[in-house]
Amino acid sequence: MHQIGEVAEAVGLSLRTIRHYEELGVVVPSGRSAGGFRLYTEQDMDKLRKVKGMKPMGFTLEEIRQVLELLDEAADPGAPPDVFERLQMYAALAVERRDKYRERLAMAVEFTASITAIAARGPIEP
Repeated sequence: MHQIGEVAEAVGLSLRTIRHYEELGVVVPSGRSAGGFRLYTEQDMDKLRKVKGMKPMGFTLEEIRQVLELLDEAADPGAPPDVFERLQMYAALAVERRDKYRERLAMAVEFTASITAIAARGPIEP
């Protein structure tokens, strides 16, 4: 079990963000210490990493919460088929968004290369 400071450093999220996710029920720590400190398992940390990966892709916190719940359900050998169907929907959406970001990144790389090349030439003498 890890305290929130360790988790924040390991996952790369702020303490405030992790607390916010807990308040919204997105990722709730698995336990509390005798002193009331939040305690996170490796599984909790993995969930936070998933949240961190989904957030920049435009997923809402509600969508992220749903995906995490579906992933928990899918780990059960007796999970109903609709769990996997819903996960497939989110997976398709993630692929679609990833592809759009790749297109945007390619445009950004091209623009950056062109402006950097022009800037490197320096001022044009009359």
